[in-house]
Amino acid sequence: MHRRQFIRHTSGTVASLSIPNIIFGKPPSVYTTALIGSGWWGMNILEEAVKAGRSRVVAICDVDQRFLKPAAEKIRQLTGQLPRTYTDYRELLQKESPQVTIVATPDHWHALIAIAAINRGSHVYLEKPIGHTIGEGKAIVKAARAQDRVVQVGTHRRVSPHNMSGMAFLKSGKVGKVGMVRAFVHYGGDAGKKTADEAVPAGLDWNMWCGPAPLVNYNPSIHPRGFRHHLAFANGQLGDWGIHWLDQILWWTDEKGPRKVFSSASRYIKQDSTDAPDTQVVNYEFESFIATWEHRLYGGNEAEKSNIGCYFYGTEGTFHMGWLDGWTFYPSDKNKQIVHHEPELRGVDKHNIPELWQNFIQSIDEKRLPVCDILKGHRSTTMSLLGMLSWKLGRSVNWDAETETFPGDPAANALLTRDYRAPWMYPS
Repeated sequence: MHRRQFIRHTSGTVASLSIPNIIFGKPPSVYTTALIGSGWWGMNILEEAVKAGRSRVVAICDVDQRFLKPAAEKIRQLTGQLPRTYTDYRELLQKESPQVTIVATPDHWHALIAIAAINRGSHVYLEKPIGHTIGEGKAIVKAARAQDRVVQVGTHRRVSPHNMSGMAFLKSGKVGKVGMVRAFVHYGGDAGKKTADEAVPAGLDWNMWCGPAPLVNYNPSIHPRGFRHHLAFANGQLGDWGIHWLDQILWWTDEKGPRKVFSSASRYIKQDSTDAPDTQVVNYEFESFIATWEHRLYGGNEAEKSNIGCYFYGTEGTFHMGWLDGWTFYPSDKNKQIVHHEPELRGVDKHNIPELWQNFIQSIDEKRLPVCDILKGHRSTTMSLLGMLSWKLGRSVNWDAETETFPGDPAANALLTRDYRAPWMYPS
């Protein structure tokens, strides 16, 4: 038996093997942990891991010394121990072989780093979206299953108490038969302005930052923190926020994905250096319902009751799954009372990271799939990427969620992957 194998999948369940990858059959009280990508969000996750008391931070990796050094110092202040620092994730994984790896880099790096960590024997906490293209997600799932590693995706709303109770309400049938779901995020913003390219800042390895993506001139609108709206490195608002709310739809339905997708999008307002759509609508046709996604990066105000979430439209009423405003059910029968559940939010930025991290560690201990398993994260990421793919093609696409292909559509299938910049190789 392979020494790393300890999760077995049988008929959708998880069974423990007789020889887990834990010494003497007992889970260690603390797991050696490494962070790859030490920016704002990566450090938020790592600090929650430290607070949970089950992690010993042995190493941090980042290609930007402006983030790497302060991150290491922060961990020293929290734990009394200074983690080793690296600028190349491959060296970190080779020398440290951490039991747990947090991957919080920009999206275009997720697949290569996650797969390398998995193949090194590490369990992985992977930030969403899990990849830049659908093929990358398939490769991560394949690696996780082959090596029997726990891979938790950062779709933390699956552990948020009000999302969990709201999902139970939805699945109870009290909303009736749902024929349509509307997911949306509307945030304000102005047109912006162009940002000139600059010399690469001292301490930043820009070639490594770009990695398998195209090597472009350094521009401060890309890094730090702006990459999500540059399509060479991410997939805009749909790839960023969309996965959270499309994941709520897949959590609710038994269907694996849509059968037909059409997106319309453009840049009507933005005049800055980004290139992702500032306005987008996606229509997802499932077997038993229709779902839509919409976002805009302007016009954020109090004109609408909620600017974020999902509306589930059923025969018994309308259910809104929100974030900062909890969930609310509006019955069709006006003689019935509106039902409301206040939000229950914890951790930095009110995103329930503590609960998701606890589930991750318990899943490693108990040799089971986590609540946000990589397959679930892959399917939700795929929903976002299908919308972007349809927009790039300028037409609708027919999707087979079982084979994860576009039947008889070579142009669409060609966009399931993308060319990597040498010497990086696209994962199989």
